[in-house]
Formats: sequence, structure tokens, C-alpha cells
Amino acid sequence: MLILAIDTALDACAAGVLDTDAGKLIAQETLSMKRGHAEALMPLIGRVIKASGLGFAELDRIAVTTGPGSFTGLRVGISAARGIALAAEKPVVGVTTLAAYAAPVVNRGGEHPVISAIDARHDHVYLQVVAGNGSPLIWPRVAPLAEALEAARFGAPQLVGNAAAILGERWPTDAAAPVEINSQPAPDIAWVGWLGAAVTPESAPARPVYLRAPDARPQKDMLPQAQPAP
Repeated sequence: MLILAIDTALDACAAGVLDTDAGKLIAQETLSMKRGHAEALMPLIGRVIKASGLGFAELDRIAVTTGPGSFTGLRVGISAARGIALAAEKPVVGVTTLAAYAAPVVNRGGEHPVISAIDARHDHVYLQVVAGNGSPLIWPRVAPLAEALEAARFGAPQLVGNAAAILGERWPTDAAAPVEINSQPAPDIAWVGWLGAAVTPESAPARPVYLRAPDARPQKDMLPQAQPAP
């Protein structure tokens, strides 16, 4: 299966073409960025497709990160994935950012729980906890840091996600220490592709996973006011 994987959820703009038969990415590019995904993504995808030696029509599937993450970044990536899928008449699937962070650790196997944590600001994180075999312990949610640290009850964890270091710094001193802390700014694009190969459009639609409402809201005095009827 040939999969175009796209990620713009956090602090990277990334794309790759995964060949599942060969067991590897045949082309990829990642740009570190906090803003500017909308301008960077389509040229980046064009370069990746050219480097792969394929055309869009030769792909079998499009996979895209669906969040949680930046509201703007998610819209950019999902819109691009849907547009390419529509034009190429290919299926599109969504992969959560939390799952993409955890996937390489779960793939290695082991007995330690895996805590995926993404910075949600204001002393909160987007959180998911799975056992070493990938079975869920805490479903995806937004939680205060203090509540997230209660996951220490599951034993010495492997911390992944861009908030992994934040959790590590505040880890309870009376709990088993984390065995690994990997605070990379964005998931590995290869695992976005592998997860995209494992799901279906019906089970993993390409629509945003926000987990909470946006921080920015219009002020009341800026909202349109109802006008009296004539």
C-alpha cells in the first residue's frame, strides 16, 4: 500500500510517502514551524511526491493528523488531505496526534505504560495513556497537569509528546520514575503513515479532534447586534 501521510497539527509541516510493502518511507520532508503551514504545505507535498517518483493517482490512501493540536494547523492539513483525496479519487483517513506519538513506543512492545501528552497551555495537557500493548488506560482528554500526573498510578511510564518534558519535570517524587522521556515537537511522519494503513475511513474519518473549544472567542461587544424589525 502506498500512503501519503500529512502532518500540520503542531510545530512541524511534514509529509511522506510510505510504501508498506517495502516497509519504509520512500520520500519525506519535515519543516519545523509554529506558523505558516498554509503557505508551506502544498509546495512541500509537491516536492515529496516528486521525490517519490509517483503520481497522486498511484497512491492508495491519504492519511492526515487530526489533532489535538493547533486549530489553524489542523484545518490546513485536513483540508489539503481531503482535497487531494477528492481530486485523486482516493480514500482519506485521520490519525490522532496522541496515537501517532505513542505508536513507535507501543510497536517496540514492553510492560511500561505509554503517556502521550501535548501542551494545551494554561497548565493543561491533551492526554492519552495506553498500556505497553496499546490497550487504553485513559481515553484522549484535556486535563490539568495535576490530574495528568495521577497517571503515575499505572507504574513507571514512557512519556512522549511535546509536553513529555513538562510532565517529567513535575513527576511525583514518590512514584516510579519515567523510563523514557521523548519530548519531540511533532510525531514521526512515518508513524502517521503506518497508523493510516491500519485504520479505515469509516473507523477513522479525517475530521478535527479538538477535545476542547478554541481559546480565542469574539468579544460580546464585537458580535453583530440584532437589528429591530422595520
